[in-house]
Amino acid sequence: MATAKSKAQTTEKSFEEALLELETIVSSLEKGELSLEESMEVYEKGIKLTANLNNRLKTAKLKIEELKTQ
Repeated sequence: MATAKSKAQTTEKSFEEALLELETIVSSLEKGELSLEESMEVYEKGIKLTANLNNRLKTAKLKIEELKTQ
């Protein structure tokens, strides 16, 4: 389960920064050079970043739809 600190760190980043971090995580996992423990840690961080990015995209989409109706 995520701690309050890790959630706050994830949401403080801009969308672009979080996306870049996710890309870095994917790249490091694809290389296969991390230990199992490191892989699990970065994978978990990647899952959290993905959820955060998806939420931001959903929020942006809703905002756009709202603006279209005005």
